Amino acid sequence: MNLSKKQAEGLIKGCINNDRTGQEALYKLFHAEMLRVCYSYLPNKELAKEAFNTGFLKVFQSIKSFEIEKGELGGWIRKIMIYTSIDLCRKELKFNTVNTSIQDQDDYFIAPSILEKLYFEDLLQNIRTLPLATQTVFNLSVLDGFTHKEISEQLNISEGTSRWHLAEAKRKLRELLEPLVANSNQPKERSEKTK
Repeated sequence: MNLSKKQAEGLIKGCINNDRTGQEALYKLFHAEMLRVCYSYLPNKELAKEAFNTGFLKVFQSIKSFEIEKGELGGWIRKIMIYTSIDLCRKELKFNTVNTSIQDQDDYFIAPSILEKLYFEDLLQNIRTLPLATQTVFNLSVLDGFTHKEISEQLNISEGTSRWHLAEAKRKLRELLEPLVANSNQPKERSEKTK
């Protein structure tokens, strides 16, 4: 969510001064978006809500260190939510430590024609079926744009392990999503044949 500099400064000033109105305005403004971020990283709603609440506490505690000239307020809050979510689920993550030379590929892991026919909820539901470690690497890389170096530092794994989990996520998602689209085309084809 992009705020004007003046809006962001007003919210930040209110939060720094422990003004409940300013804190409530910031919370309401980013509530839905940041809760979705937590849901994308954590396997159940209770953990996601815990990460969300802990993340907002961190936002309020450290907002005085935010420098408006160096970044966007929403992006800064999002990073706090991502790191808080990862901290909360780190104990549950089990990584396959693989030392491979999997290269990053620029080709699409799922054809754009398939993605066009799916709803975001279909994608999210299938991402959630991945093992938690693989899902976390996929989210960090694909949804949030982290590099393998950043992922390896954040999750305490090698870059090769990060690449393996991303490749594994793409392979599994391709297997899951391609049949969905094929099935969604069948009723349409039948109705055309009956005309």
